[in-house]
Amino acid sequence: MNRIDATFEKLRQTGRKAFMPYITAGHPSLAVTREIILALESAGADMLELGIPFSDPIADGPSIQRSSEWALQHGTTPDKILQLVADVRQQSQIPISLMSYYNPIFYRGVSSFCQDAARAGVDGLIVPDVPVEESGPLAEAAQVAGLDLILLVAPTTPPDRMQRIATASRGFVYCVSVTGVTGARDSVSEDLAPMLTTLRQTTDLPLVVGFGVSNPVQAGLIAQRADGVIVGSAIVDRIHVCRDDPQAMLVELHAFTSDLSAAVHDHA
Repeated sequence: MNRIDATFEKLRQTGRKAFMPYITAGHPSLAVTREIILALESAGADMLELGIPFSDPIADGPSIQRSSEWALQHGTTPDKILQLVADVRQQSQIPISLMSYYNPIFYRGVSSFCQDAARAGVDGLIVPDVPVEESGPLAEAAQVAGLDLILLVAPTTPPDRMQRIATASRGFVYCVSVTGVTGARDSVSEDLAPMLTTLRQTTDLPLVVGFGVSNPVQAGLIAQRADGVIVGSAIVDRIHVCRDDPQAMLVELHAFTSDLSAAVHDHA
Protein backbone atom coordinates (compact mmCIF):
# COMPACT_ATOMS: atom_id res chain seq x y z
CA MET A 1 0.00 0.00 0.00
CA ASN A 2 1.52 3.31 -1.08
CA ARG A 3 1.23 6.63 0.77
CA ILE A 4 -1.90 7.74 -1.08
CA ASP A 5 -3.80 4.52 -0.40
CA ALA A 6 -2.58 4.40 3.20
CA THR A 7 -3.71 7.98 3.83
CA PHE A 8 -7.20 7.39 2.47
CA GLU A 9 -7.50 4.17 4.48
CA LYS A 10 -6.49 5.99 7.67
CA LEU A 11 -8.97 8.79 6.95
CA ARG A 12 -11.76 6.30 6.28
CA GLN A 13 -11.13 4.63 9.62
CA THR A 14 -11.60 7.97 11.39
CA GLY A 15 -14.51 9.12 9.24
CA ARG A 16 -12.60 12.06 7.79
CA LYS A 17 -12.03 13.42 4.31
CA ALA A 18 -8.73 14.46 2.72
CA PHE A 19 -7.53 18.03 2.35
CA MET A 20 -5.06 18.45 -0.53
CA PRO A 21 -3.49 21.85 -1.25
CA TYR A 22 -1.90 22.66 -4.60
CA ILE A 23 1.26 24.75 -4.90
CA THR A 24 3.60 25.46 -7.80
CA ALA A 25 7.15 24.24 -7.22
CA GLY A 26 9.66 27.09 -7.34
CA HIS A 27 7.13 29.80 -6.51
CA PRO A 28 8.60 31.97 -5.11
CA SER A 29 11.70 29.72 -4.85
CA LEU A 30 12.50 26.05 -4.40
CA ALA A 31 13.92 26.68 -0.94
CA VAL A 32 10.72 28.42 0.15
CA THR A 33 8.60 25.72 -1.52
CA ARG A 34 10.19 23.19 0.83
CA GLU A 35 9.21 25.28 3.84
CA ILE A 36 5.71 25.77 2.43
CA ILE A 37 5.21 22.00 2.11
CA LEU A 38 6.17 21.45 5.74
CA ALA A 39 3.95 24.35 6.86
CA LEU A 40 0.96 23.01 4.93
CA GLU A 41 1.39 19.58 6.48
CA SER A 42 1.66 21.01 9.99
CA ALA A 43 -1.55 22.98 9.34
CA GLY A 44 -3.52 19.84 8.53
CA ALA A 45 -2.90 18.97 4.88
CA ASP A 46 -3.31 15.24 4.32
CA MET A 47 -1.61 15.13 0.90
CA LEU A 48 -0.12 17.55 -1.60
CA GLU A 49 -0.41 18.38 -5.29
CA LEU A 50 2.91 19.85 -6.42
CA GLY A 51 2.87 21.60 -9.78
CA ILE A 52 5.70 21.40 -12.30
CA PRO A 53 5.72 24.85 -13.97
CA PHE A 54 5.09 24.81 -17.69
CA SER A 55 5.07 27.57 -20.32
CA ASP A 56 1.60 26.74 -21.70
CA PRO A 57 -0.57 25.52 -18.80
CA ILE A 58 -3.83 25.13 -20.72
CA ALA A 59 -5.90 23.87 -17.75
CA ASP A 60 -4.80 26.64 -15.39
CA GLY A 61 -6.22 30.08 -14.77
CA PRO A 62 -4.37 33.36 -14.17
CA SER A 63 -3.14 32.63 -10.65
CA ILE A 64 -1.37 29.37 -11.45
CA GLN A 65 -0.21 30.67 -14.84
CA ARG A 66 1.47 33.57 -13.06
CA SER A 67 3.10 31.25 -10.52
CA SER A 68 4.39 29.00 -13.32
CA GLU A 69 5.88 31.95 -15.19
CA TRP A 70 7.56 33.14 -12.00
CA ALA A 71 9.02 29.71 -11.25
CA LEU A 72 10.34 29.24 -14.79
CA GLN A 73 11.90 32.70 -14.81
CA HIS A 74 13.70 31.82 -11.59
CA GLY A 75 15.25 28.65 -12.97
CA THR A 76 12.90 25.91 -11.77
CA THR A 77 13.32 22.62 -13.65
CA PRO A 78 11.91 19.09 -13.26
CA ASP A 79 15.30 17.86 -12.03
CA LYS A 80 15.35 20.48 -9.28
CA ILE A 81 11.78 19.64 -8.32
CA LEU A 82 12.59 15.94 -7.96
CA GLN A 83 15.54 16.87 -5.76
CA LEU A 84 13.18 19.04 -3.72
CA VAL A 85 10.87 16.06 -3.17
CA ALA A 86 13.83 13.92 -2.13
CA ASP A 87 14.85 16.62 0.36
CA VAL A 88 11.30 16.83 1.75
CA ARG A 89 11.31 13.07 2.26
CA GLN A 90 14.00 13.51 4.91
CA GLN A 91 11.37 15.19 7.10
CA SER A 92 7.94 14.24 5.79
CA GLN A 93 6.00 11.30 4.43
CA ILE A 94 3.03 13.32 3.20
CA PRO A 95 1.74 11.86 -0.08
CA ILE A 96 2.93 14.01 -3.00
CA SER A 97 1.40 13.93 -6.47
CA LEU A 98 3.13 15.86 -9.22
CA MET A 99 0.88 17.87 -11.52
CA SER A 100 2.61 18.11 -14.88
CA TYR A 101 1.67 18.63 -18.48
CA TYR A 102 2.80 15.86 -20.78
CA ASN A 103 5.53 17.78 -22.60
CA PRO A 104 8.10 17.77 -19.73
CA ILE A 105 7.43 14.08 -19.15
CA PHE A 106 7.75 13.19 -22.85
CA TYR A 107 10.89 15.32 -23.25
CA ARG A 108 12.64 13.50 -20.41
CA GLY A 109 11.36 10.08 -21.50
CA VAL A 110 8.17 8.64 -20.01
CA SER A 111 9.80 5.65 -18.34
CA SER A 112 12.79 7.64 -17.07
CA PHE A 113 10.56 10.36 -15.67
CA CYS A 114 8.40 7.87 -13.77
CA GLN A 115 11.37 5.96 -12.40
CA ASP A 116 13.16 9.14 -11.32
CA ALA A 117 9.99 10.51 -9.72
CA ALA A 118 9.42 7.32 -7.76
CA ARG A 119 13.03 7.27 -6.55
CA ALA A 120 12.67 10.85 -5.35
CA GLY A 121 9.61 9.93 -3.28
CA VAL A 122 6.73 10.99 -5.53
CA ASP A 123 3.52 8.99 -5.09
CA GLY A 124 1.27 10.04 -7.97
CA LEU A 125 1.03 11.86 -11.29
CA ILE A 126 -1.72 14.22 -12.46
CA VAL A 127 -1.38 15.02 -16.17
CA PRO A 128 -4.41 17.03 -17.33
CA ASP A 129 -3.59 17.09 -21.04
CA VAL A 130 -3.39 13.31 -21.44
CA PRO A 131 -6.88 11.89 -22.19
CA VAL A 132 -7.70 8.38 -21.07
CA GLU A 133 -7.66 7.19 -24.70
CA GLU A 134 -3.97 8.12 -24.97
CA SER A 135 -2.86 7.34 -21.42
CA GLY A 136 -1.68 3.76 -22.00
CA PRO A 137 2.10 4.30 -22.26
CA LEU A 138 2.16 6.70 -19.31
CA ALA A 139 -0.09 4.45 -17.22
CA GLU A 140 2.15 1.46 -17.89
CA ALA A 141 5.33 3.34 -17.03
CA ALA A 142 3.75 4.76 -13.87
CA GLN A 143 2.58 1.33 -12.75
CA VAL A 144 6.02 -0.20 -13.30
CA ALA A 145 7.57 2.60 -11.22
CA GLY A 146 4.96 2.26 -8.47
CA LEU A 147 3.25 5.61 -9.14
CA ASP A 148 -0.49 6.27 -9.23
CA LEU A 149 -1.68 7.87 -12.46
CA ILE A 150 -4.62 10.03 -11.41
CA LEU A 151 -7.02 10.91 -14.22
CA LEU A 152 -9.51 13.77 -14.39
CA VAL A 153 -13.28 13.75 -14.82
CA ALA A 154 -15.24 16.92 -15.67
CA PRO A 155 -18.96 17.76 -15.37
CA THR A 156 -19.23 17.45 -19.16
CA THR A 157 -17.77 13.91 -19.24
CA PRO A 158 -20.36 11.38 -20.50
CA PRO A 159 -21.18 8.54 -18.05
CA ASP A 160 -19.59 5.82 -20.18
CA ARG A 161 -16.36 7.80 -20.42
CA MET A 162 -16.47 8.50 -16.67
CA GLN A 163 -16.45 4.76 -16.11
CA ARG A 164 -13.48 4.30 -18.43
CA ILE A 165 -11.54 7.08 -16.67
CA ALA A 166 -12.37 5.74 -13.22
CA THR A 167 -11.27 2.24 -14.25
CA ALA A 168 -7.94 3.55 -15.56
CA SER A 169 -7.23 5.80 -12.54
CA ARG A 170 -5.14 4.81 -9.56
CA GLY A 171 -5.07 6.39 -6.10
CA PHE A 172 -8.14 8.56 -6.60
CA VAL A 173 -10.23 10.19 -9.30
CA TYR A 174 -9.64 13.93 -9.74
CA CYS A 175 -13.10 15.48 -10.11
CA VAL A 176 -13.09 18.87 -11.82
CA SER A 177 -15.92 20.80 -10.18
CA VAL A 178 -16.44 23.32 -13.01
CA THR A 179 -15.87 23.56 -16.73
CA GLY A 180 -12.97 25.78 -17.73
CA VAL A 181 -9.64 26.45 -16.05
CA THR A 182 -8.47 26.58 -12.45
CA GLY A 183 -9.23 29.64 -10.35
CA ALA A 184 -11.19 30.72 -7.30
CA ARG A 185 -14.98 30.76 -7.70
CA ASP A 186 -17.72 32.34 -5.60
CA SER A 187 -19.89 29.24 -5.26
CA VAL A 188 -19.98 25.47 -5.63
CA SER A 189 -21.21 24.30 -9.04
CA GLU A 190 -24.61 22.63 -9.23
CA ASP A 191 -23.05 20.13 -11.66
CA LEU A 192 -20.86 18.63 -8.93
CA ALA A 193 -23.42 16.49 -7.10
CA PRO A 194 -24.72 14.64 -10.22
CA MET A 195 -21.15 13.96 -11.34
CA LEU A 196 -20.18 12.48 -7.97
CA THR A 197 -23.37 10.40 -7.87
CA THR A 198 -22.60 8.92 -11.28
CA LEU A 199 -19.00 8.20 -10.34
CA ARG A 200 -20.04 6.48 -7.09
CA GLN A 201 -21.91 3.96 -9.24
CA THR A 202 -18.81 3.13 -11.27
CA THR A 203 -15.85 3.08 -8.86
CA ASP A 204 -14.77 2.50 -5.27
CA LEU A 205 -11.81 4.86 -5.66
CA PRO A 206 -11.83 8.04 -3.57
CA LEU A 207 -13.32 11.04 -5.36
CA VAL A 208 -11.34 14.23 -4.82
CA VAL A 209 -12.72 17.57 -6.02
CA GLY A 210 -10.65 20.48 -7.30
CA PHE A 211 -10.91 23.62 -9.48
CA GLY A 212 -12.68 26.66 -8.09
CA VAL A 213 -12.57 25.89 -4.35
CA SER A 214 -11.49 29.10 -2.66
CA ASN A 215 -12.62 29.22 0.98
CA PRO A 216 -13.44 27.04 4.01
CA VAL A 217 -17.22 27.25 3.48
CA GLN A 218 -16.95 25.83 -0.04
CA ALA A 219 -14.42 23.22 1.10
CA GLY A 220 -16.74 22.07 3.87
CA LEU A 221 -19.73 21.79 1.54
CA ILE A 222 -17.76 19.71 -0.95
CA ALA A 223 -16.36 17.48 1.82
CA GLN A 224 -19.92 16.40 2.63
CA ARG A 225 -20.12 14.71 -0.79
CA ALA A 226 -16.55 13.97 -1.87
CA ASP A 227 -13.68 12.03 -0.30
CA GLY A 228 -11.27 14.92 -0.58
CA VAL A 229 -10.94 18.57 -1.53
CA ILE A 230 -8.17 20.31 -3.48
CA VAL A 231 -7.51 24.05 -3.08
CA GLY A 232 -4.97 25.66 -5.39
CA SER A 233 -5.40 29.18 -6.72
CA ALA A 234 -6.49 30.67 -3.38
CA ILE A 235 -3.30 29.33 -1.80
CA VAL A 236 -1.09 30.31 -4.73
CA ASP A 237 -2.46 33.86 -4.56
CA ARG A 238 -1.45 34.16 -0.92
CA ILE A 239 2.02 32.90 -1.72
CA HIS A 240 2.39 35.47 -4.47
CA VAL A 241 1.23 38.39 -2.35
CA CYS A 242 3.79 37.52 0.35
CA ARG A 243 6.54 36.38 -2.03
CA ASP A 244 9.05 38.94 -0.72
CA ASP A 245 8.46 38.05 2.95
CA PRO A 246 8.68 34.27 3.37
CA GLN A 247 8.15 34.33 7.13
CA ALA A 248 4.94 36.35 6.83
CA MET A 249 3.91 34.01 4.02
CA LEU A 250 4.33 30.91 6.15
CA VAL A 251 2.27 32.45 8.95
CA GLU A 252 -0.51 33.42 6.51
CA LEU A 253 -0.48 30.01 4.81
CA HIS A 254 -0.58 28.15 8.11
CA ALA A 255 -3.62 30.12 9.26
CA PHE A 256 -5.49 29.79 5.95
CA THR A 257 -4.65 26.11 5.56
CA SER A 258 -5.69 25.39 9.13
CA ASP A 259 -9.12 26.87 8.40
CA LEU A 260 -9.44 24.89 5.16
CA SER A 261 -8.33 21.59 6.65
CA ALA A 262 -10.62 22.06 9.66
CA ALA A 263 -13.56 22.69 7.33
CA VAL A 264 -12.83 19.54 5.34
CA HIS A 265 -12.25 17.39 8.40
CA ASP A 266 -15.14 18.74 10.47
CA HIS A 267 -17.77 18.60 7.72
CA ALA A 268 -17.05 15.07 6.59
